[in-house]
Amino acid sequence: MRWAFKPGVMRHLLNFWPPFFFSGIKVAELSSDYRYCRVELKSRPWTRNINSSQFGGSMFAMTDPIYPLLLMGALGKEYLVWDKQADINYIKPGYSRLTAEFWLSDEMVEQVKRETDGGEKSFPQFLVHIKDTNNQVVCEVNRTVYIRKKPKYRATESATKA
Repeated sequence: MRWAFKPGVMRHLLNFWPPFFFSGIKVAELSSDYRYCRVELKSRPWTRNINSSQFGGSMFAMTDPIYPLLLMGALGKEYLVWDKQADINYIKPGYSRLTAEFWLSDEMVEQVKRETDGGEKSFPQFLVHIKDTNNQVVCEVNRTVYIRKKPKYRATESATKA
């Protein structure tokens, strides 16, 4: 096992995690290699705002831990992975169940490994589209992730200068 939890266990843990559970957010799918995830936001009276559309905070929250989670699963225990920055662009109201899909390519994983090989930091960005049941984009979330090798796995300064 490359990381602390198998994807099936992680999916169930996230679905019972209070910020997801009480917001109507569900991890519907998490691939066995941590390269794909699909998250859904149910349309319930308690997930709607005063205008009867999905609450924007819940839309933002449904994207919050996913790319760091995918990167932790794909990179393994040698790396520190944190959500660094995010912004959201609300395009139109979402009145139905909403879905967000997340992909992590082999190229992105290899790029991060190259960028952090000598102990440097990497800040990859990911654009997530949240869509309604008609496959229309209701908002975009741009997420920046901080990644760096843990100190005990970093190359020594003398090795990086040579």
